[in-house]
Amino acid sequence: MPAASPTYHGQCHCGAVRFTATTNLGSMGDCNCSRCRRLGWVMQSVPASDFVLERGADQLTLYQFNTGTIAHQFCKTCGIESFARGTDGKGQQVVMINVHCLDDAPALDEGSVTHWDGANW
Repeated sequence: MPAASPTYHGQCHCGAVRFTATTNLGSMGDCNCSRCRRLGWVMQSVPASDFVLERGADQLTLYQFNTGTIAHQFCKTCGIESFARGTDGKGQQVVMINVHCLDDAPALDEGSVTHWDGANW
């Protein structure tokens, strides 16, 4: 039986938005599209059921671009996008967390991050 995934705590820069996510951080990725390249964040997809927005729903503002299918949500105060909501290739609700916004994540091994060529997708 596989070990249970740990639960991580995360937040925006100012702490107005706080969340928990249960994941093994086993499928982290980055992207070179025009938006992700500028942000430089590392993404980890988690099922929506494994994500809890603990506080700050009223502090979020929405940004959508291109196909408008991903709900990029930023803190109104500090401007940090600590997560985004969308669907995976099977139509299931997922949350993409910004690994750099996790308070208690282990040190990031850049070699374990999968690159997504979003610029040419």
